Amino acid sequence: MDERASVDIVAVGEAMVEFNQTSQADGRAYLQGFGGDTSNALIAAARQGAKGAYVTKIGDDEFGRMCLGLWREEGIDTEGVGVDPSAPNGVYFVRHGKDGHTFSYLRTGSAASRMQPADVPAPLIERARYLHVSGISQAISASAADSVFHAINIARAAGVKVAYDPNLRLKLWPLERAREVILATIPRTDYFLPSLDDVRLLSGLDDPVAILDWCHRQGARTVVFKLGKAGAWVSEGADRTAVAAFEVSAVDATGAGDCFDGSLLARLAAGDDVVSAARWASAAAALTTTGYGAVAPLPMADRVAQFLASGATNVSASNQSA
Repeated sequence: MDERASVDIVAVGEAMVEFNQTSQADGRAYLQGFGGDTSNALIAAARQGAKGAYVTKIGDDEFGRMCLGLWREEGIDTEGVGVDPSAPNGVYFVRHGKDGHTFSYLRTGSAASRMQPADVPAPLIERARYLHVSGISQAISASAADSVFHAINIARAAGVKVAYDPNLRLKLWPLERAREVILATIPRTDYFLPSLDDVRLLSGLDDPVAILDWCHRQGARTVVFKLGKAGAWVSEGADRTAVAAFEVSAVDATGAGDCFDGSLLARLAAGDDVVSAARWASAAAALTTTGYGAVAPLPMADRVAQFLASGATNVSASNQSA
């Protein structure tokens, strides 16, 4: 590997332009931002000091050019970004209500959903330290799922560690198909990064400890299990550590899990052990909920460090023993 050309994290997936509801004009005003889970994670990692590159396809339209401009502003390598002149870039809308936030997507037939294995640049992945992929990237189309598996195969052959967030979205594919693909992916990865709601549906279990056991039975090596306000678990089999969440004045949880993923990988790339990386990621994810949108509130590394140094209050982690 040419160390001079190496990158810390390569992510594969779909990026979209976001319209997030605000309180202005009786809720009829929307703030334009950006989204897409692996793109969000990569930007979070870049703001934590990691060197990243993205693999995707964008539309040859204003929204696609906006995404490209965003990555360049964030210092993300766009070598793996292709442009499809015959497909639109995806967009989505976020509305906020008493039961939380709801999403409406316009992504069918998007440029990213047309991604093919041939669009995945092997040399880029081979010079990375980590590859980050998600279930959403697999769900948007069969060819995108094939592209994710192809990227994983390249990474494994090159000794690149793979991080995988199943990020289950049943609006994109039926549970039976999702379970089949996700269970085929877990044993091919090094870090499995599920959230509670997703893995409950996949496993049929509720107890966090039983869920961790289930994850390892599926072939997961290291599990970083995100429980939202209840914190997280880091499990490497018999060795398990609870990681507390942090108390903040949250206004929008959009992208918090993505922020956790990217911040975790950034700290792993910086040399942290996985528990220390998860604690940092928990703080970063808490901070990102204090602003609106998936990208705008993603914190820089110095803000996370100051937050931790300030004696930020921990919320109790899961009270389940492990």
